[in-house]
Amino acid sequence: MKFKLRQLEAFRAVAQAGSVTGAAAELGVSQPAVSRLLADFSKSVDLPLFRRESGNLIPTAEAEYMLAEIGRVFDSLNHLEDLRHNLKKRTAGHLRIACLPGFATSHLPDALTDFLKDRPQVTVTLEPDRPERILEWIIGQQYDCGITDGFNGHPAIESTDVPIGTVCIMPAGHRLAGRASIEPGDLKDEKLIHSRRDSPFFRHLQAAFTDHDVQMNSWIEVRQFTAACTIVSKGHGVSVVSALDAEQFRDRGIVIRPFEPQIVHRLSLLRPIAGNNSPLVLDFLRHFSDSLTPFAPQRA
Repeated sequence: MKFKLRQLEAFRAVAQAGSVTGAAAELGVSQPAVSRLLADFSKSVDLPLFRRESGNLIPTAEAEYMLAEIGRVFDSLNHLEDLRHNLKKRTAGHLRIACLPGFATSHLPDALTDFLKDRPQVTVTLEPDRPERILEWIIGQQYDCGITDGFNGHPAIESTDVPIGTVCIMPAGHRLAGRASIEPGDLKDEKLIHSRRDSPFFRHLQAAFTDHDVQMNSWIEVRQFTAACTIVSKGHGVSVVSALDAEQFRDRGIVIRPFEPQIVHRLSLLRPIAGNNSPLVLDFLRHFSDSLTPFAPQRA
């Protein structure tokens, strides 16, 4: 049994108006058109729909049951139209974001809630993990976008690199806290907390020490800058980290100073080439990239 939406509209309009004339005026069609739609619907359901009482058409008990269900159908259609409108305006949908663990608890929550502020119908899945896992998820289209570092390219992924400046951090009251900036020579006797030796950032940092003819005093090797920031905030060692990570610890017992020469840390914003690339995803990536502008490398 198939019903046409226009038949349901006519049936509901007659029930609400109590007459074919009123329903025709409500729907903006002729009375014969309403009568034809109502007759076709009555034939389809094979049930009496109205009884006449004092000149009005009154729904039968069976019709009342159907009207309740039809009301829910139209409510769903109205919701679908609202959803279409919101999707067109990019205020509804679902975002699946994979990110480095440090981002899940630092900069990303603020950037994300700011993005969602004017998008009340948007929901989010946020999943932190290591770079290798993020890469797998984006290639497999399990997530709409990823935030990572050390990305070297992949034919199934489109990426945008965002350069982030770096700084030297030290515990409050440190002997170097009075310096306007820090150079490798200033750190020759300091216990250094640094990123993994196989990371591009470590290689650039090591090159800076070598260029200044300074031996790096390696102490603790970490995967994430946030781990280095946490150790320094506890009063131990010094580190060169991204300005973005350092900012999250500014009021937690560390001193932040520019590091020279400037080393650029590159974040990569990923999305699958074969994905739907919805405007909502693109809007979020643009918003997140803009939120990183204050941490761009400082020009000399």
